[in-house]
Amino acid sequence: MPDMTITMTSSRPYLVRSLNEWILDNDCTPYIVVDAGVQGVQVPTEHVANGQIVLNISPGAVRGLVIGNGALEFSARFGGVPMQVFIPLQAVIAIYAKENGEGMVFGSEPGSPDPEGPGEGPDDTDGPEERPSGRPTLKVVK
Repeated sequence: MPDMTITMTSSRPYLVRSLNEWILDNDCTPYIVVDAGVQGVQVPTEHVANGQIVLNISPGAVRGLVIGNGALEFSARFGGVPMQVFIPLQAVIAIYAKENGEGMVFGSEPGSPDPEGPGEGPDDTDGPEERPSGRPTLKVVK
């Protein structure tokens, strides 16, 4: 079967669910960074800065958190005003623990936002070398 191409679903919903649970299990507060410009995002626009919003998704801050395969949704109060928040998962840029910054930044899947703005990514001189083969490789990051 080496000639078959298998299309897999996005890993993002699984990773967001897992990281949220891991952060909570370690008695930390899960925060998400959201690209508010992605179509379908419903967040309090008065709290959006530079096209992004950071949201606390801990059980004490939100009600009815559901992290599905397509979207993350919950209800919360912003300035005392209740709101239903809806975030397509491709708009989630990162999830991390408030207390220590541990977590993950997304952006490598097709159709997902790029976490690096123009001119912020590696350039051709210090970036990873291009491999001529289409075979995947793993790199240990410490």
